[in-house]
Amino acid sequence: MFAVVKTGGKQYKVQSGDVVRVEKLAADAGETVQFNEILMLGGDKTVVGSPLVAGAAVQAEVVDQIKGEKLIHFVKRRRKHSSQRTKGHRQKLTLIKITEILAEGGDKTGVKAAVGAGSVSASAAPAAAAPAAAAGADDLKQLSGVGPALEKKLHEAGVTTFAQIAAWGADDIAAMDEKLSFKGRIEREGWVDQAKALV
Repeated sequence: MFAVVKTGGKQYKVQSGDVVRVEKLAADAGETVQFNEILMLGGDKTVVGSPLVAGAAVQAEVVDQIKGEKLIHFVKRRRKHSSQRTKGHRQKLTLIKITEILAEGGDKTGVKAAVGAGSVSASAAPAAAAPAAAAGADDLKQLSGVGPALEKKLHEAGVTTFAQIAAWGADDIAAMDEKLSFKGRIEREGWVDQAKALV
């Protein structure tokens, strides 16, 4: 029996006993993790998800946290600029061994879900994210020009609701411009008026 698993934005065809390198997971060597995004199950009977196979899961043991091969990124601009830049990169990976493929009941096993290390749900992130969620934080990405990165900066500055932004005066806007390193963006995008409308 085999399964097609989605993790780290990639798909892997796996069987029990396979050792696979995947994008870094927030787990230590020796831990058992479970992949819940199963796109397809194969074997005696093939099941194709739409997009996922309900109740299916793949369990794996984390063997080690490793790095991939070194990649060299070389950029050369000819003629007028005559500049060149070389950068090296080694992708962080997790080596896992597939232990079990579950066709059903994967949602009731209680095994820790396999979460990417760069995800908001990863190890250290819940502690920082929990207070904002508990306090009933608004989705600040509804303001024009605010993406996930800028929303994170606002949360770190203690701004979690539209009501806070709606109450800003000229001094508050100037101080926040300095904190966010986006001079004039708050007034240019009209965050205060947008926040008043959303409150």
